[in-house]
Amino acid sequence: MSTYETGKTLAEAMNPGMEDALRDRYGHLVPGLAEGIVDWAYGRHYADETLSLRDRYIATIAALTAQGGQTRPQLKVNIAGGRKAGLSQEEIAAVIWQMALYGGLPAAINGLNAALEVFAEEEV
Repeated sequence: MSTYETGKTLAEAMNPGMEDALRDRYGHLVPGLAEGIVDWAYGRHYADETLSLRDRYIATIAALTAQGGQTRPQLKVNIAGGRKAGLSQEEIAAVIWQMALYGGLPAAINGLNAALEVFAEEEV
């Protein structure tokens, strides 16, 4: 199976409709962007078994939190993915809160607010 096919399967499981949404939004500006993200991010990185998918989401949530509020949309997508990968709400909150030491208190508070939004959507 190609890395694109592997990535497509994983992306659909973790973030259904992402490839189509990326293609619809950006395809006219950057042809191949959607397929490239599926292949590179999901097929080559998230599917790599050196780290578990769960651990990869911990790292991703931490990095996006530390980068601050400009990453909010991506943080929310990856918090939802982390939940699908088996992370509890408390584990996600702890990862985000740990980033107060590295990204600052505002970044951590912004991350917790993003997490609360994702958790609220789970209850609907």
